[in-house]
Formats: sequence, C-alpha cells, structure tokens
Amino acid sequence: MRLLFSVSVSFVWVTIVNAQYSVYQPKNRVILGGSSFDYTNTAAAAAASYTGAAAYDPTILNPPAVPDPPIPTQVPVQLTSTGGIPNLSIPQNGGFFGFSIEMSVSNQVLGMNSSYLQVPFLNLMANLVERVGWVQVRVGGNSQENAELVESLPNGAMLAKDTNNTSNPTGTPPLAFTTDLLYLMANISSLTNTHWYLGIPFLNTTPFSLEIVENGQRILGDYLIGFQAGNEPDLYGKKSHGHRPSTYSPVDYFGEVGTLIQQIANDPLIPKKDNLLIVPSVQTSWTPESVWDTGIVSSYSSSILSLAVERYPDDNCAAVYRSRGGVVQNPQDIFINYLQHNASTNMASYYTNSTAFAVQNGKPFVMFETNTASCSGFPGISNSFGAALWALDWALTMAYSNFTGALFHIGGQNAYYNPFTPPPTDQSTFHQWTVGPVYYSALVMAEVLGPHNTSQVVDLTSNINTPIYAVYENGAPTKVALFNFVTDSTGASTYTATISIGGGTTGQSNATPSQVQVKYLLADSVSAKANFTWAGQTFGNNFGSDGRLVGDLNVTTVQCDTTANTCSVSVPAPGFALVFLTSDSLSATSPGSSSASAPRATLPGAFALFAAALGAVVVARRWL
Repeated sequence: MRLLFSVSVSFVWVTIVNAQYSVYQPKNRVILGGSSFDYTNTAAAAAASYTGAAAYDPTILNPPAVPDPPIPTQVPVQLTSTGGIPNLSIPQNGGFFGFSIEMSVSNQVLGMNSSYLQVPFLNLMANLVERVGWVQVRVGGNSQENAELVESLPNGAMLAKDTNNTSNPTGTPPLAFTTDLLYLMANISSLTNTHWYLGIPFLNTTPFSLEIVENGQRILGDYLIGFQAGNEPDLYGKKSHGHRPSTYSPVDYFGEVGTLIQQIANDPLIPKKDNLLIVPSVQTSWTPESVWDTGIVSSYSSSILSLAVERYPDDNCAAVYRSRGGVVQNPQDIFINYLQHNASTNMASYYTNSTAFAVQNGKPFVMFETNTASCSGFPGISNSFGAALWALDWALTMAYSNFTGALFHIGGQNAYYNPFTPPPTDQSTFHQWTVGPVYYSALVMAEVLGPHNTSQVVDLTSNINTPIYAVYENGAPTKVALFNFVTDSTGASTYTATISIGGGTTGQSNATPSQVQVKYLLADSVSAKANFTWAGQTFGNNFGSDGRLVGDLNVTTVQCDTTANTCSVSVPAPGFALVFLTSDSLSATSPGSSSASAPRATLPGAFALFAAALGAVVVARRWL
C-alpha cells in the first residue's frame, strides 16, 4: 500500500470514508524571494555570523578524534538459532519511535486548520505507517499546561498565542485553541493511522479544565491513546516554573491526580474513564521511585493507562535564556558525549527499577519526551548525522530496557533538534520542509522492529564506539543492528561484523543463512549537516523535502561463507548497518507490504494523490 501525498497541478477528487478532497497547487511555482544564504553548502566559518532561525543553523563541528586505541576491525557476533538468548527485552511494538509536538507549533506542523492539512507531514507519517502500520504522536509539552479550549478565535484561527505573556518556563506564550485542532488531528488519523496523546492543563486544578478530555474523546475516538496528567510535575516548585509552592512533592502530585480522577468520574461528557491517564512524566528532580512510593499506581490503577518519564541527556538553557544565568556550554566540547554507547546505557540505567515496576503492574512505560538536549538542542550536534546515530542508539537502548515507546520532541523554527521542520510561514509558498537527522532514526527504528509487534531486542555491545544489537522474533534471530560512531575518512576504522547463527553453542545446529541483505544509514561524517541516506535514499537537504524519500533504493546482498558458516558485514566509519537475516524480515518492512496492526483503529482504503510536491491538502469539509 503506497501512501504518497502531494498536490495536483489543478485538482483531483478522491473519495475516502464519505469525504471529498480537493487538492490544489498554484499553476506556476512562484518564487517570492528568500534568503541569500545557501543553507545546503555552508562552511563552519559562516556560522559565527549567522543570525537566522536555529532550525537552519549552519554550524559545523569537528568530529571527535579517532579513538586511541583504535576500535577492533573484526567483531564476532554469535547468535543462537532457537529459543532466543538471555536478557531479551519484552516484545516491542513497531511504532515504538514516535514524536512529541509542542502544542504551540501544532498549527505549523500539522496544518493551518482541519480543512488545510500539511502534505509533507502526511507523507512523513505515511512512511512509518507503510513499515509498521501506525504512528504515535503527542501534542503537548510546556505549552499544554495553561492551554484553554475556546469556542472560537478571531479570523477563524485554530490556535492563538498570548504574546504579551511569556511566563512559561521555556518562553512559550499561553495558548487558546478551538476544537478545530482536534478535528485536524482526526482527519490526519483517517489518512495515516496516526494515534494521539493529549495533555490535561495542570496550571489550575480548582477545578481542572476537562474540555480537552471531553472533546478529545468525542472527536478522536479510537485514535486517542490517552491524556498526560501533568508535564514534568517535579519542576512545578522550581523558580523557573512557579506552578506550585517550592515544597511541592510527589505526595502533593498524588493528591492532585486523585482530584483529577474524581472530577473525571463526575463528568458525564467523558464516557471513557478507565485506562485514560499517563503519569507522572517526571524529569530527574524527583526520582520515579519517589512517585511509585506514594502508591499512585496501586491506588489509581484502573484510571492509569501508562507510566511515563521525560529525559534529555543535557540542556542548552544557559545559552537560550542568558538572563537566567548558568554556564553556557560549548557544543564542540560535549559532542563526544553523544557518540559513545555508554551515554545511552547510563541514562537507561536510571529507569531499571521503573521499567521492572511497570512490567510487574502490567503498565506500558513510555519516554514521553526526549531529544538531544532540552531548550531546543545544540547547534552542530542536534542537527548533525551524529544526532541520527545517537537517537537510534538511545531508542534501541530504551527498547532493550523495556520501555514501550519513546517520543522525540519537535519545537518550532527556534529548535536545532527537530525531526522535521516546516519552512517559515513567509517562505511556505516557495520552500519545502527540512527533514532532520532524528527522522532518519525513526524510519530506521521502524524497520529494526518491524510490523509484527513481536521483536525482542538484546544489546551485544563490546565497544562503546560500536554498539551492536540483535532482534529476535518468536525466539529466532531476524536482524542485527550495527553502529560505528567513529569518523575516519581513511577507512582504517571501518569494521567487519562476522555474524554466525547457532553452531557456536553446544547442542545447536548451524542456522547461518547463505546470504543476508543489508541497509545502510550513511553520511560523510558525524558532523555532517546534509547528504544523509538510508538505503541509498534521502529526504534532501534544508528546504528540500515534501516528506517522500527520493533516489534509488539500495539494498546490499552479502553472500555468507558456507564453509565457515559466517556472514561478514562491513560497517563504515561513520555509519549504521541493519542486517536482515531472513527474506521475510526484509519484505515485512518494505513499503507497500506492511502487515502490521495498530493498537486500535485501522487504515482506510488505499489511495494516492499524485503530482508535483509542494503545499497542503485541502479538505472540502470536516467529517466524523
């Protein structure tokens, strides 16, 4: 099933679930102007004078030095043929890697309103749906905490910001929004099987504003996953947030969640009251254990859908908000922190007790918001190829550690770390979208886990510069994921992984295949800002994408040594290789052949809107 969205030179009508779509594009592409800055061919020296939006910052860092001693160039990978191996993760859903969209920029990313949907966003979601059947997206963040649902806004707007008030901890103005935002999300879901998380405002608890719950259930139906009950409540008592007294504690949060549940129980406009809430979504000011110790899960189990936390490995807040003080970090100094496997394993170890607690209580455990660094990320790191490798390693580490999902955050034009960024509003008639490195991570992760919802992950890493994972399904190995964080143009740091299945363990017969297929995620350097490819295909560079992969697909076939019963796969420096051990594991994630099933709703009938790509799909009317 191919789900490609674009705009027609004139218009076409497509009937889907009793709705009609008219899709338009200007007859001639008009260039109204633009920046004289060349975003695709920049040198590091240009960054010093750059004053434009962070999303297109040209800063290029130096890649970390080649390790001394060098990495091993021959790496054995021994797998068992049946029954799996010790320490496998729980079975993971293919839609593990999702997105968190800051609510204040949802009208830029999703669409102007329920009748004007962003075509590139539809394509970006469709890419993942083709591979694993569904996508999970959260609309929320700091801007949800005081968002107000109103009947209407001036000029028919869907979303409005109070720009006179920026008391939010990340400078985001308070929001007002209409139900049209929810209808927009529902329309996206009917086209792409996207499922949504929303957040209940926690700024005012007397009473809670439950309109988003009432209307969210009514409009989104089965496409709604659940509601976040508070965003980073462990920061509420901090001076930067000021939501609560400085003494605010996990016990206080426990009480507020109880009040929320009681109000939901008394609200006749909320028909579904069980398995509704995501808690506690804390950062690290409180340990998750301090929240579990309040008895929140046992006390409110029927109301809680899943447990969640939020975590960034670092922050760039001192640079973004210089008035608050703090030490401004030099991205070059910390680049190496994102290019060693222990960065991910150390973060994941913080949650070992919590993931075990979640499994024990039969609850999912979601990383509800993450990315390279809070306060919009770092120039030269968050928008580099190194970030693609880091995000993929972090996602696999979480999957191995029994998280059940991870949502990577998307801000606006002022963010370095966006998985994808629409062009500035005044350039949307002639510029396309910018697809960042973290979206490539999402696409690869979908293929790593696949559509069957049975993938179990195990970490086989022996060197922090070259993480290695194996994926098992129903007890048999199906894929191997091989990283190389090193940048070395000489080729001396390219390594060969020698994969063997069975035969190396007493009592096991050899099951090494005669050949394997390999897809590569590549760029020239970890510091590269452009020319990323996944299996030979790309989304282009800044302002270059309509959300569809372009270029010829390149899947490498590696013949195995039938005498030694080994398959030797080369991993360049830098790069990532996904080794498909069976033909089924490859075909299952090929676009058009996904057999995945989403947790709830199913995809509507096959369709495609063909033509040159730029613009938005215009929905003739709202339906539901």
